[in-house]
Amino acid sequence: MRLLVTGGAGFIGSNFVRHVQRERPGWEIVVYDLLTYAGDRRNVEGLDRVSLVVADICEPRALDEAVAGADAVVHFAAESHNDNSLHSPLPFVQTNVVGTYHVLEAVRRHGRRLHHISTDEVYGDLALEDPARFTPETPYNPSSPYSSTKAGSDLLVRAWVRSFGVQATISNCSNNYGPYQHVEKFIPRQITEVLSGRRPKLYGSGANVRDWIHTEDHSSGVLAILERGRIGETYLIGADGECSNRRVVELLLGLMGRPADDYELVDDRPGHDLRYAIDASKLRDELGWRPRYGDFERGLADTVAWYRENRDWWEPQKAETEARYEVLGR
Repeated sequence: MRLLVTGGAGFIGSNFVRHVQRERPGWEIVVYDLLTYAGDRRNVEGLDRVSLVVADICEPRALDEAVAGADAVVHFAAESHNDNSLHSPLPFVQTNVVGTYHVLEAVRRHGRRLHHISTDEVYGDLALEDPARFTPETPYNPSSPYSSTKAGSDLLVRAWVRSFGVQATISNCSNNYGPYQHVEKFIPRQITEVLSGRRPKLYGSGANVRDWIHTEDHSSGVLAILERGRIGETYLIGADGECSNRRVVELLLGLMGRPADDYELVDDRPGHDLRYAIDASKLRDELGWRPRYGDFERGLADTVAWYRENRDWWEPQKAETEARYEVLGR
């Protein structure tokens, strides 16, 4: 197998590349990444049977050449930060919608298998007291430029499957955490704030709930779908990790030897979704997938340890990220 991974130098993509390298040692992996601020060549450097193509998915000629040389494509490449989408929506339309169109056209021309990575945020949010969870049949109700452009990309994939017979599957995953995540994201931002001697910041009251999954479990779910998923189907990937943002911060502070209330509240983000919750029973029942990190606190402890031991990886990002948050008032 020669696998092309778009966005494979980013957080989730590079963890998937490492997972496949371990689990499928006979495979060759080509990472296709523009190396924007969220992608880092260090995430995939030195890996056996892994090569890097630095290019844009919106550049059809380069993309076509890469797809032609692959047996299958896993499409992670996306703009993915909600705050950035509120400040500057156009890059999200360009990468998530137009970029996915170019990926679909390339796999259609060459008859390649495609797996498209998406987010549970396309479904909008749930009430905090609602016992329901998202399923593949939940209607789309995105609330931000980020989630709306990911919803658009999902719909393009579905249309290309039905209209042109593209051999594609989709997965919508809950919030990821783990090593190599950019410090703009919630969990690494809190960890690196504490490691930098500052207090974590919480939007609003911190009551918003996210369904957390370790990126290693996301990776194993994607591989299962790529190998055994039914063409045209959507699978949700989640590990029953619902936790309020406030509780996440309290857990992190405890793991890092600080008082559980040593954080500050800041103004809430516009349109901040209340709760996400994933029903992954289709993935479990059809494909036999199970998460490895069933204990969220253990996964957090491993993640804290990684950021403690890899300051040289995240410190160059930190000052610029916090300066941007300062401008946004976050």
